[in-house]
Amino acid sequence: MASAAEQLASNLNFGVFAKATDLKKRIWFTLAALVVYRLGTWIPLPGVDPHVLGELFKQNGGGILGMFDMLAGGALHRMTIFALNIMPYITASIIIQLMTSVIPSLEATKKEGEAGRKKINQYTRYLTLAIATVQAYGMAMGLESMSGPAGSAVYMESHLVFRFSAVCTLVGGTLFLMWLGEQITARGIGQGTSLIIMAGIVAELPAAIGSTLELGRTGALPVLVIIGILLMSILVIAFIVFLERAQRRIIVQYPKRQVGNKVFGGDSSHLPLKVNTSGVIPPIFASSVLLMPATVAQLSAQGGPEWLTSVAALMGHGQPLYVGMYVALIMFFAFFYTSVVFNPTETADNLKKHGGFIPGIRPGKNTADYLDYVLTRLTVVGAIYLAALSVLPEVLISKFSLPFYFGGTSLLIVVSVTMDTVTQIQSHLLAHQYEGLIKKSRLRGRR
Repeated sequence: MASAAEQLASNLNFGVFAKATDLKKRIWFTLAALVVYRLGTWIPLPGVDPHVLGELFKQNGGGILGMFDMLAGGALHRMTIFALNIMPYITASIIIQLMTSVIPSLEATKKEGEAGRKKINQYTRYLTLAIATVQAYGMAMGLESMSGPAGSAVYMESHLVFRFSAVCTLVGGTLFLMWLGEQITARGIGQGTSLIIMAGIVAELPAAIGSTLELGRTGALPVLVIIGILLMSILVIAFIVFLERAQRRIIVQYPKRQVGNKVFGGDSSHLPLKVNTSGVIPPIFASSVLLMPATVAQLSAQGGPEWLTSVAALMGHGQPLYVGMYVALIMFFAFFYTSVVFNPTETADNLKKHGGFIPGIRPGKNTADYLDYVLTRLTVVGAIYLAALSVLPEVLISKFSLPFYFGGTSLLIVVSVTMDTVTQIQSHLLAHQYEGLIKKSRLRGRR
């Protein structure tokens, strides 16, 4: 028999959605915030010639720069006020989470509840400011050294004035996006940071599809290859949905207990462990960590020392250094973030407190060891799955010379964020229906 929540979910329709006033306000706020973000990706950085940059990016926009331009919604190759996007904030979050696991004082602060969470967020904001300043200054210096057939990428005569204005603008854009993401999470629907990244990816898809069809029309890209890429994208989306919903269900049994003449308990439930517990976080974290060295290397390669040119070449399409570093970081963050979101010892203690146990496993330490064993094996599968999806764009670009950065990482972000947002919308609709049922029961009781 279906549960009450499942029965309510089956009855969800547009009529219920129309009555959910709070949900509609949240959705409209989210859409308005994303429109503001997209407008900002077209406001150019002061003192930069966009035509020169466009030509230079066509020549050197492959590899990791192409991936970051995809995550930034095209703001990088247009060199706009949101060129750094929200990546410094993500990098700061990674560092703070790592420090929380290592430094006891930060770990104690995290466990202080709401007050501790506010302190951790404040530390993350300060670190975001520092990282964004360093990245913005490095980007400004890189832009000064870039020049094309039409001239220099920077037309300001005073380099000091350009660096100051560029750093202030880029850092201000990143801090604004950080604030905007927090507002979406608090007042909108979905996770703000993930939605901003997804909006940038989706906004660039029409231009990417158009450029691919143009290559097919001119004969530069075979029609069979285009059809194969389309079919592969559909299969990858289906595979992502299957793996994101896949889970290992561990049976949890609750013993029977007698109180007077009544018998309570004796029920069984399951503890769901997802194959990909870390979700879309590892590819985004790995991309953010690679941003600083790769951007500096590729932007400074022109006119720089020979070793820097060699490093920039190794960070190109499908090159061993880039692919190896990217896969290693994804594997690391998959295990790290899984350990952050799921603690086997804490879960085993909670089961023991409520009288639950896994059949055949003793409560306490043995249960924690068993959960850790199962979770480790699942995380290995999930990490391999994430790494394979993330390397897929490099293979497509190096083998078929696609004119855009497209593949598993972008599809993973879009599909995962969409599924999460839809789940939150369903939760709001269910809560609205529960409120309606409670109001009706109160009115009947008064009668």
